[in-house]
Amino acid sequence: MNDLNGDNAGLTSMLEGDPNEPICMLNLLRYREMAEEGRGVDGLTGRAAYEKYGKLFAALSPRYGGSPMWMGKALNTIIGAEDWDIVILVKYPARQNFIDMMLDSDYQAIAGFRAAALADSRLIEMNEILHNA
Repeated sequence: MNDLNGDNAGLTSMLEGDPNEPICMLNLLRYREMAEEGRGVDGLTGRAAYEKYGKLFAALSPRYGGSPMWMGKALNTIIGAEDWDIVILVKYPARQNFIDMMLDSDYQAIAGFRAAALADSRLIEMNEILHNA
């Protein structure tokens, strides 16, 4: 399976949730060997294309309160059949912030770099159920 484009049903489901609830987005990423051509990152490796997207995203994300909590290299899949290169957790102060970002024309302008860079990905909305005392 290979998922690179946003799921309209998933975004629609987000709209049904509390717009003010804080969320965290789990990103599971697998790079292409070479970026897909025709999306503005021709000739770059998948990793280099994602780094270009990442720099542009880092400049845009604070506008919406996006704050990276953790990023690291995926090592070994213990349960499951999928292998990933990178795992990223990004926290947003409210669900609406993330939705607004996804719909922003500035974000849409860089989204093609992400798609060109990745062979596969998952983007999973999460909310906190365990709280530290």
